[in-house]
Amino acid sequence: MPMVYIQMHEGKGAAYKKAVSDGIHVAMMDVLGVPDDTWDQFFNEHMPGNMVYDANYFGVHRSPDMIFIHFFFNTRPKEMKERFFERVADELTKHAGLRREDLLMAITEVPWENWWAYGRTIDPKTGFDTRM
Repeated sequence: MPMVYIQMHEGKGAAYKKAVSDGIHVAMMDVLGVPDDTWDQFFNEHMPGNMVYDANYFGVHRSPDMIFIHFFFNTRPKEMKERFFERVADELTKHAGLRREDLLMAITEVPWENWWAYGRTIDPKTGFDTRM
């Protein structure tokens, strides 16, 4: 049941947001092994001046198309998270036309006992949904 918050400047259309959403979801299914029916994504659009970032973050130029993605999910191995970041970047570059330089991502890992959704069944050995 990953939750995803996408921060971006206002003005992108529904097709762009769908491409971003789909790309993120494909990466979550393929790398994290989440079921297809776990869509919890929230787009937050910001007016000019309400999304402040350095346009040359770590010496890399960021454009006004910059988006920040914050993922919340159960603990995963370091190598899996690295593959996940790369897969998200690949999907968003390919399907949404986003430059890799305009993508900043972060993960907050949440212990499985801190999640709740009615009807969900948790495997006590793994802490993951039994369908995974």
